[in-house]
Amino acid sequence: MPIPRPSQSADSSQSVSASAYPSRRRLLAWTTLGAASLASAALAGCSDSAHAHASAAPSGSPAEGPSDSFSPAAPVDPNAASGLPSPATTSPAAVRTKPVFKVHDILPNAPADAIALTIDDGPWPVYTAQVLALLRKYDIRATFNVIGTQAHTYKDLIRQLAADGHTVANHTMTHPQPLSKRTAAQIEKEITDAQSVIVDAGAPAPTLFRSPGGDWSPTIFATAAKYGMTPIDWDVDPQDWKRPGVPKITEKLMAARPGDILLCHDGGGDRSQTLDALKTVLPALKAKGLSFVTL
Repeated sequence: MPIPRPSQSADSSQSVSASAYPSRRRLLAWTTLGAASLASAALAGCSDSAHAHASAAPSGSPAEGPSDSFSPAAPVDPNAASGLPSPATTSPAAVRTKPVFKVHDILPNAPADAIALTIDDGPWPVYTAQVLALLRKYDIRATFNVIGTQAHTYKDLIRQLAADGHTVANHTMTHPQPLSKRTAAQIEKEITDAQSVIVDAGAPAPTLFRSPGGDWSPTIFATAAKYGMTPIDWDVDPQDWKRPGVPKITEKLMAARPGDILLCHDGGGDRSQTLDALKTVLPALKAKGLSFVTL
């Protein structure tokens, strides 16, 4: 089923056929509060351009490589967030009708040359630690949009993200696609469960929310606002989750201009291409006079 994606300049939309992106299958390890369990997940692509549409891929199991993101219906232990306090609703945010695409739409006082690096689908034990080391090397702070099940499994990485000064944002509990097709109760549970486990893992309560695949609806906007979160999107998308090759990822990111929000991934599969591209892109963008900010 195609995921509707907002446009900054038009209300019309297009659909990308689900058959265009072959999915892959692999085992993901999910832990509960008391015991570990394994779940087999059919996995699909995470994002598309901020001005196009993304779609969940069909099931299948090609032999090549690990997966490229999370399943629309990945089986996850429903008790992963049991026993954790529900997030407070005492400080709701204003309800928006579209997500934030530009740095200065959310940070009006940010430097004129500011850009923001956002990183989705982690924390992931292999790549998140390497991305963190790279960000430390170049003294850059980023915004990590984390998945609740991952946050619960890798609490140490969540604590490290917060300790290093990065922003930890809510990217739902299980990364369902399309989120907008869920019921209002399911949408709220995805958001509140992720909020609870992120706080339990040691990060501040997120004030930012990114919907899987950039999929939005009035219910998603209202629910994010209810829990004090601003919806964020992006406007520079190298589609690194598709692993198009380091040169293509690098080229897309190097086109960043002041005010842009960049999208990359540290979770959901093999992110070595993303990591290799960032090794070139981060110092090069700084050398161009751009300054990285967290959202």
